[in-house]
Amino acid sequence: VQLQASGGGLVQAGGSLRLSCAASGRTFSNYVMGWFRQAPGKEREFVAAISRSGAHTWYADSVKGRFTISRDNAKNTVYLQMNSLKPEDTAVYYCAARTQSNIVVGTTGYDYWGQGTQVTVSS
Repeated sequence: VQLQASGGGLVQAGGSLRLSCAASGRTFSNYVMGWFRQAPGKEREFVAAISRSGAHTWYADSVKGRFTISRDNAKNTVYLQMNSLKPEDTAVYYCAARTQSNIVVGTTGYDYWGQGTQVTVSS
């Protein structure tokens, strides 16, 4: 499956952005989808994940209550709504797809990756 992330940009602290990740090539609903981020000089970290049907979600503690992951299987797209953004949310955000059915938070658990979209939050 090919993944294309979009929607990043520059926003002031307290603002919002919605990231999208469009999938092509395989049956989208067969994949658990995740969002990760990587700040300069830091390791890539888990942000959020969603089950194949969308019924189950999981969030990193750092974004819980501010970010919402969702998916539209008819449109082959997963979203990340980011509210109340903080400067520490600044990073390149990646979407990823996992072929197995359970949600995991480690990067090694995901089989396909998008190219990343930059999110910059100014103070």
